[in-house]
Amino acid sequence: MKRAKRELLKKCRKSKGSQSLVASELGISTVYVRMIENGTYTPGRDLMFKFSNYFGEPVEELFPDFFDNLSLV
Repeated sequence: MKRAKRELLKKCRKSKGSQSLVASELGISTVYVRMIENGTYTPGRDLMFKFSNYFGEPVEELFPDFFDNLSLV
């Protein structure tokens, strides 16, 4: 399975602090943040928008792999 590239998500998370801090503030587990950040899991739409609002970045830039795959459909 190919992992997604989510450099902006990782950079934004590092600017806020640890994975556990971000997870706590978003109401999800640290493991879930790690899986999303590493590209092994893609969150649902609502959580994508939570990340977008939290980091102040467009969803399309935080999860480019998801939107690249949509253009193939």
